[in-house]
Amino acid sequence: MTIILRLIALGLAAAIAFATLGPAGQRPHLNLGQNGEHALAFVLLGIAFGLAYTRNRSRTATFVIAFTGLIEILQFWAPGRHARLEDFVVDALAASLGLALAAALDWKIRRSTP
Repeated sequence: MTIILRLIALGLAAAIAFATLGPAGQRPHLNLGQNGEHALAFVLLGIAFGLAYTRNRSRTATFVIAFTGLIEILQFWAPGRHARLEDFVVDALAASLGLALAAALDWKIRRSTP
């Protein structure tokens, strides 16, 4: 099960990287606004990594937050993209929320199994 969760987490990270750095026309659009789309993507990323890598949560959180920063920095070199501090803050907070939700879910599961 762990391998499947890790593949999902890495696939989601790759999809976010493509959507963030790829052509704007290829990016999926929802009716959530820019910050809503960012928040949804990174909450899901935080949940995926939080469930896939449970042994060292602080290292997982550091990786996910660093990934959000790297994605924003790489936008400086992506044509038609703009790196903004506001996007990083939304992404990092949403990823942190996802990580916290995953930790709570993992705690609940471990507590309920004998």
